[in-house]
Amino acid sequence: MSTPTSADVVVIGSGICGALAACRLAQQGLSVLILEAGPRIDRGRIVAAFRNSTRRGDWMSPYPFSPWAPQPEYKPRDNGYLVQAGPYPYPAEYIRVVGGTTWHWAAQAWRLVPNDVRIKSLYDVGVDWPITYDELDAWYQEAEEILGVAGADNTGSPRKHPFPMQPVAEPWSMRRFRERLAPAYAVVANTVARNSRSYDGRPACVGNNSCQPICPVNAQYLGINAVDSAEAAGAKVVPNAVVYRIEADAKGRIAAVHYYDPDKQSHRVTGKEFILAANGIESPKLLLLSATDKYPNGLANRSGMVGRNLMDHPSSSLTFYADEELWLGRGPQSPSSINTMRDGAFRAQHAAYRLDFTNISQVNAVTEDLIREGVYGPAFKQQLRWRAARQCNVKNVLEVLPHPENRITLSSEKDALGIPKPEAHYSIDEYTRRGADVSHNDFAKIAQLMGGTGLRYSLDGQFANNQHITGTLGMGNDPTKFVTDGFGRSHDHENLFCCGTGVMPTAATMNSTLTAVALALRTVEHMHPRQATTKESVARAAAETSA
Repeated sequence: MSTPTSADVVVIGSGICGALAACRLAQQGLSVLILEAGPRIDRGRIVAAFRNSTRRGDWMSPYPFSPWAPQPEYKPRDNGYLVQAGPYPYPAEYIRVVGGTTWHWAAQAWRLVPNDVRIKSLYDVGVDWPITYDELDAWYQEAEEILGVAGADNTGSPRKHPFPMQPVAEPWSMRRFRERLAPAYAVVANTVARNSRSYDGRPACVGNNSCQPICPVNAQYLGINAVDSAEAAGAKVVPNAVVYRIEADAKGRIAAVHYYDPDKQSHRVTGKEFILAANGIESPKLLLLSATDKYPNGLANRSGMVGRNLMDHPSSSLTFYADEELWLGRGPQSPSSINTMRDGAFRAQHAAYRLDFTNISQVNAVTEDLIREGVYGPAFKQQLRWRAARQCNVKNVLEVLPHPENRITLSSEKDALGIPKPEAHYSIDEYTRRGADVSHNDFAKIAQLMGGTGLRYSLDGQFANNQHITGTLGMGNDPTKFVTDGFGRSHDHENLFCCGTGVMPTAATMNSTLTAVALALRTVEHMHPRQATTKESVARAAAETSA
């Protein structure tokens, strides 16, 4: 069958946002073509690759590397695809395959809190969003119903309707944290796109404890589920289609995209509308690659802000031994957290944060520690059991403010197809570091309440990356300061829309996927409004029109 060369809507990227946007548009009868740089993969093969991997802690190891669609990899060594310009390293991870990076996400599906979209007005930091939390509420609800989100009512994020599902069953270890920390902290179940009961043809979570890198039973919603729905609705997916240029016509409308196949044969695809949904690194890279004499700084870049304001959620952590056996490793890997520091007047001075508890089995990590320490024989067996039963970890998830100097640019280095690699310029400011310092007081108190011994803090001033790639295509009303408007439409090209975490103008403290999905649904509704068939959809349409 020949590959389509035109469509009503061309979507670049088959991740969860691009695929759900494609699905919604195809359901309305539009012809939709999804171009994905990487290959199509099979769940069974990924599960087998994970089980056979010698690098269990490397969540990228089960996923195939394609020379024509390279992705950042750091183990056993940095493959150099995401070039680091410093001054602080930004080791982002993402997967370039059909379905995108949610193949190996933790499935945390949090809403923002209302003040997250008003931090400039309230706290004189960051920027305000061009939309309100109330405008997002209905889109959050729709996203939660599509993904199948399980959650508790005490999240701190207002909602008009209940979650689709009750929380996933609480592991024993998290119950003990909740009970023992209750005098000082409210430990709540994480809000997740993971089934606590059968939902939408997928089973309930059975506690495999391998949510990352792969849920073997399909209990959590993945981008590939969105792809399947899009194809069922009539959308066409072209894998191994590496888009390297977006073409604008003389009037500034996007006319076509150009992609390479793995043999570097070039193909041109035309469309009426285009959705850029690669991710917060690959999307700005593509806009910058599309520079011409008319657009010397790249497409959609009149503001000079394409690729700028790169954000994530850095973390520092504490590992210790509790005074009772907890036996982490049954149930989801990240089931519970403390969320009372997400907002407050303190945000004028330091970053907001969440505190997240791990539930990853400690057997492998403890084994590696004992081997490094030279412990063998009967002592090894005794220490393995004692430590693996008691070792636990808490980390902060820190807010980062948008800074233009934190950005993605084009490197002088090129990949196998001759396409410039992305280059990350990144630093962590004092605002975020002050938040980390404050959170360490919480670490100490948590350890005390758990009878903690053997406290091991992450290295002073060093942060782990959470792979919540945010910013780089920020939305706002001023075309001289923002890349996209409040609906994700490029200020410079009327038929180019952006979907994904890149359009978020601030990062807040929450995993960014659910917000990105809600925004994507709102974008496609703005592109092609559905027929209003209920009072709620009529009210929503009226609210969007007035906005």
